[in-house]
Amino acid sequence: MTLIVQSLAPLAASDIDMLRQLAGAPGLTQISETVARAELSSEPRADGSDGLRDALDDWCGPRGIDWAIVPGNRQLSDFRLVAMDMDSTLITIECIDEIADFCGLKAEVSAITEAAMRGEITDFNESLRRRVALLKGLDASVLDRVYAERLRLSPGAERMLEAVRAAGLRTLLVSGGFVHFTGQLQSRLQLDFTRANTLEIVDGKLTGQVLGEIVNAEVKARTVLETCAAIGARPEQAIVMGDGSNDLKMMAVAGLSVAFRAKPVVRAKADVAFNHVGLDGLLSLFPV
Repeated sequence: MTLIVQSLAPLAASDIDMLRQLAGAPGLTQISETVARAELSSEPRADGSDGLRDALDDWCGPRGIDWAIVPGNRQLSDFRLVAMDMDSTLITIECIDEIADFCGLKAEVSAITEAAMRGEITDFNESLRRRVALLKGLDASVLDRVYAERLRLSPGAERMLEAVRAAGLRTLLVSGGFVHFTGQLQSRLQLDFTRANTLEIVDGKLTGQVLGEIVNAEVKARTVLETCAAIGARPEQAIVMGDGSNDLKMMAVAGLSVAFRAKPVVRAKADVAFNHVGLDGLLSLFPV
């Protein structure tokens, strides 16, 4: 197994020295100003009973350092698919919250969104219907305004996507959000596959309804598996990135799960957590 530590700021020599002692990794070597790696002499216990993961969390977190322990014999090109959640993962906002802001209901909708992402609301379908119902009567032009005025890519998104494409991986954006946004992002970022929910629009107004099957946790996982099958890949050749509890099922079917600026329940179950670095932190985990 390989230990990788990375940060947005340059890693200090004293940080490297402390991490060598903490991880029992005397070979931890700085490979750039912000990244260091070491081959571990023994594999950390999966159940965390050796205390290494907790120790790394406790020491690295306050210092803005992310760490990961990954198989040392893998390359990025060994994977075939990168699947991403959209809201608060590929992009920095929750689109439905920003839409609701245009009718003065952002606080109410955001509270439901946050509870759902933390796993406190277990029925995602019902939580989405409740939020979308509050948008009834809103002019559909608001969707374009949210995209143009508020939607921003997460740090490192474009660099990560360029690198995974160059390594031969396909890309999937699978979202409990809306096709109005995934469709534009697909074209803009040259994404191979997308799946999301469709807001019903009649006479230029949102009806407060969602059309068709809601993209919930089960549908997200099924979409990852179906996409793997479509490109001739095994699920263990998929990397899945997400931030909320409705991403856990698709993360569980993947060969590598990455929690990005995620809720605690997601960080606890993911293989890797990026709490500080951008999405391009993925590129430091494996040789290209």
